[in-house]
Amino acid sequence: MSEFLLLDRFTKYLEIERNASQRTVEAYQRDIRQFLNFCCTEWEIETTELRYDRIDRLMIRLWLGSLMSSRPAKSTLARKTASVRSFLKFAFKRGLISHNPAHLLMNPKKEHRLPKTVRPEELALMMETVDTDEPSGKRDLAILELLYGTGMRLAELVGLNTGDVDLGRRRVKVFGKGSRERIIPFGNPAALALQNYLLERNQLIGKKTASDDHLALFLTDTGKRVYPRLIQRKVAHYLSRVSEVSQKSPHVLRHSFATHLLDRGAGIRVIKELLGHADLAATQIYTGTSVEHLRNVYRTAHPRAESTKSE
Repeated sequence: MSEFLLLDRFTKYLEIERNASQRTVEAYQRDIRQFLNFCCTEWEIETTELRYDRIDRLMIRLWLGSLMSSRPAKSTLARKTASVRSFLKFAFKRGLISHNPAHLLMNPKKEHRLPKTVRPEELALMMETVDTDEPSGKRDLAILELLYGTGMRLAELVGLNTGDVDLGRRRVKVFGKGSRERIIPFGNPAALALQNYLLERNQLIGKKTASDDHLALFLTDTGKRVYPRLIQRKVAHYLSRVSEVSQKSPHVLRHSFATHLLDRGAGIRVIKELLGHADLAATQIYTGTSVEHLRNVYRTAHPRAESTKSE
């Protein structure tokens, strides 16, 4: 069995049985292909000659050791480890190998870096800097308000259709990772920005607008569905006007959404549902960004927060 045939079977397993996102599938494919090519290089064989039963724990460790020379991020190393472990587990369960050499392989611990955020006053100022005289400006403001007002992911925003927005009830339907559907409410600023944009959206429709593009909520200046790189550039452009934050991306607006909710008393489980996290552990990273805020509230509100002077 060739490398590519088994990898193709594993890819279909990820897509159909695991319902993994396209981004996850592509990352796993790259990682596994890299590992299998490493094995073939070490054994000085062609990929078509690869026997998976020859792969042992030592080979996996040699591969991981070779990766360390480029000093990858711990999160990258953890994903590559998980990719190979999942691939070999798949092969073992289907009887393609007699033992699973990755069975006891532990994932490297990930770095727990606090998410970058932007202050509410900076975001308010950013919204005011958008020139809304043209339909494209109204679109940009609606995009910014919706990203910050709902905390949705970039891919979720790109995939939105006009029918997914309920202006009357101020809520939007999105399809998150694993095609999981959820409903997210949004506030008056986002509702007003969306309403103003939708009134002039048809002005962006042109000769290049395909049938699927007609369904898209957000259109480019040439009438096509917006794409991730365009949104990333737009967000970076507007954030650079008001903030010195090192990362200027749509995900920063998602982080800010979650952190500001937590700062104002929203429960962590509510934020988990709004963000579309499958695991509460993914949401708990935001609690670290609010420690200083909580400390300040305690100092202000608790009568015994400050030490009393000795009488």
